[in-house]
Amino acid sequence: MKELVEVIAKALVDKPDEVTVKEIEGERSIVIELKVDPEDMGKIIGKQGRIAKAIRTVVKSAATKDNKKVVVEILQ
Repeated sequence: MKELVEVIAKALVDKPDEVTVKEIEGERSIVIELKVDPEDMGKIIGKQGRIAKAIRTVVKSAATKDNKKVVVEILQ
């Protein structure tokens, strides 16, 4: 999951070197923390949060095979 979020985020931003992804795994859930450069926050979130929602949808659908709940948090 971590690699998937990292690839998507690096493709969207102007400063791909500033992208960091941290994965915290629990028994039934996975929390993925995505940090990008403050100037790239708009590109990750998108208009009305559409891109962020799309990233979350892709990750959730990839996680269904593992029967885990995935939460993607976008941090500054």
